[in-house]
Amino acid sequence: MVYTASFAFFEAIWEAGVTYCFVNLGSDHPSIIEAIVKGQNEKKGQFPKIITCPNEMVALSMADGYARLTNKPQCVIVHVDVGTQGLGAAVHNASCGRAPVLIFAGLSPYTIEGEMRGSRTEYIHWIQDVPDQKQIVSQYCRYTGEIKTGKNVKQIVNRALSFAMSDPKGPVYLCGAREPMEEDLEPYKLDQAFWNPVEPAALSSIAVKTISEALVNAQEPLVITGYSGRNHHAVAELVELADNIKGLRVLDTGGSDMCFPANHPAWLGLRYGVEPAIKTADVILVIDCDVPWINTQCHPKENAKVFHVDVDPMKQQIPVFYLKAHYRYRADSFTSLNQLNAYLKTSDLSQKLSSNLYSDRWVKLRESHKKKLETIASEAKVDDNGNFSTPYLAQQLKKACPNDTIWIIEAVTQTGFVADQIQATLPGSWLNCGGGGLGWSGGAALGVKLATDTEGKKKFVCQIVGDGTYLFSVPGSVYWIAERYNIPILTIVLNNKGWNAPRKSLLLVHPDGAGSKASNEELNISLAPTPDYSGIAKAASGGKVWAAHASTAKDLDRLLAEAVKAVLGGQSAVLDAHLDGPEGKYGGTK
Repeated sequence: MVYTASFAFFEAIWEAGVTYCFVNLGSDHPSIIEAIVKGQNEKKGQFPKIITCPNEMVALSMADGYARLTNKPQCVIVHVDVGTQGLGAAVHNASCGRAPVLIFAGLSPYTIEGEMRGSRTEYIHWIQDVPDQKQIVSQYCRYTGEIKTGKNVKQIVNRALSFAMSDPKGPVYLCGAREPMEEDLEPYKLDQAFWNPVEPAALSSIAVKTISEALVNAQEPLVITGYSGRNHHAVAELVELADNIKGLRVLDTGGSDMCFPANHPAWLGLRYGVEPAIKTADVILVIDCDVPWINTQCHPKENAKVFHVDVDPMKQQIPVFYLKAHYRYRADSFTSLNQLNAYLKTSDLSQKLSSNLYSDRWVKLRESHKKKLETIASEAKVDDNGNFSTPYLAQQLKKACPNDTIWIIEAVTQTGFVADQIQATLPGSWLNCGGGGLGWSGGAALGVKLATDTEGKKKFVCQIVGDGTYLFSVPGSVYWIAERYNIPILTIVLNNKGWNAPRKSLLLVHPDGAGSKASNEELNISLAPTPDYSGIAKAASGGKVWAAHASTAKDLDRLLAEAVKAVLGGQSAVLDAHLDGPEGKYGGTK
């Protein structure tokens, strides 16, 4: 029986809980391909399922989406330097979004004369031989390593996955040349009980007391979070904290997952570091957040007391970062919130929290929340010509989709509008990129849908994406994969004929400059003539994707129902929504 390092690699990831490999194979993968065939023939389902991905960005985005939803690591296999470069934006996203993914890439063979099985056999093996391939992605990864011999391949795989699954979670990268991956081995197993991730860290008892007292005694306490919702149980703990300290409010800065439900009176919505409550709060708890505020736009008042709780409070991968925080703690958000809630119930503070002061705050909070929802509802308008903008589209979309829909959001500058109208309440029901590698949402939506179907939950998945970002997502690959593997998703393209995010950036720096008066064409951000976005998807799927355009509210209402019905019936759907009206305070789409 032939048992190679490549076969041991697949055994290792399966034994560690990896169920899918998203692959883009090349000339450095002969032993990988042989191992795949052997595993499919012999392992009888006890082997990772292989998903062919015609683009590396889509491959890693699929693994990213799957891993984010389930917190189970997945694997991507690409080839050498160019394959690694092809997933560059996606590895940035996985890093910022704390997605536990394992990337394996081949290396050019290092023997030339046929000294070993796997020696160079093709012209490209010289061209793709680079000095240090790991350096292409190492600054984004929690761990990088090279498989130099098959004899410890399972140990190297498990070491990488230990980093991927330990906070701060994220991508890891392994590479191996053909020669070591072809190495014949004696079959062996590891005891997985010795390869668990590092246990989450907790606050000290002094920290729990200090933070609790500060929040309870504050006149205007505020929690700012970004990705605490990655642990779906943390959402309930944050709700409990807001229930315990009536009057506390919660701002979600959109790090990656829904962190706080919109139907709670403490909900301030999703904003990117700019919110009036930041300026008036006297005590702020920043928990699992990369950008709680943007100093040039908004920051706390001078005497505000700030506590920072984070799995990575120093933000070790961000060279320039600092918060004016009085206390910093390296701790897990779920564990910390659980500790705070337990202390509030058992300490002397519980008596104070039951006083009329907090009952009055609760009444005021409910009133302000009601007014906020009324204001949001009033923004969903249709003009006299039947044209609509993002608020109306998102409002109608929420009505048309199932209540437990999982929303995959890459609306960029329209995200605030979308979040206001969708008003997510279920943990794990709202995911956005968290990073800046545009094009994440296409593959991520596929990965999330694949995860829900594999895990037996069968959720409806809807991607909301700006028109320019839709092009970044490599839709030719996305909708081929959707059809090939029967992964039905609904995609809504926010079409305003251009990349308007650069206009917003320009105006923040040069509000009265020459560019402020220029057209999209003059700024070189126009996408006119407009591509047929839904047509691209239909072509990629061999004509199988449901595809349509909506230019008026009447069209939208009719077509949304058709699109949702198509997806529920197992067919992917792409609706190109033509936006009209002012860009509003969030700017345009990208």
